[in-house]
Amino acid sequence: MQCPSCQHTDSRVLESRAADSGRSVRRRRECLNCDFRFTTYERVETVPITVMKRNGCRETFNRSKLLHGLLRACEKTGLEPARLEGVVDEIEVALQQRSSREVSSNEIGELVLEQLRGMSEVAYVRFASVYRQFRSVSDFVATLEGLGGSDAPGFSGKEHLAVVV
Repeated sequence: MQCPSCQHTDSRVLESRAADSGRSVRRRRECLNCDFRFTTYERVETVPITVMKRNGCRETFNRSKLLHGLLRACEKTGLEPARLEGVVDEIEVALQQRSSREVSSNEIGELVLEQLRGMSEVAYVRFASVYRQFRSVSDFVATLEGLGGSDAPGFSGKEHLAVVV
């Protein structure tokens, strides 16, 4: 590592610790030539993921765009933003672990719906309505039927849907 003060290439590590929730390592170093102390960060280099959109365009995966969509779907549902960031982290890790560097927006949407299904039915339906481009009430009904009935006693799926529609 080159010293920022004198450009000497030898330094010693004084201290190392995890940073960025374990995604990087922070190291305090000291130049062996001029005793200047400086900090370096080591991160795993990731290959960018390309997202194939419905219209055929390609763009680089943008985690903040995904998080924004999740936050919108989960407004007023009581889900913590930190939990949603965890969902985005899980999806990003899953995409990075794939052998292919290209993924369709459809696959990402399905990964999100898998996560939301167990977290909040309301958020699930909101996200699905945008992602699957619902055009009518029947699209909502079909999605609700796919979720199954309410857990509340005395409700079957159809009675629950009658209240919603």
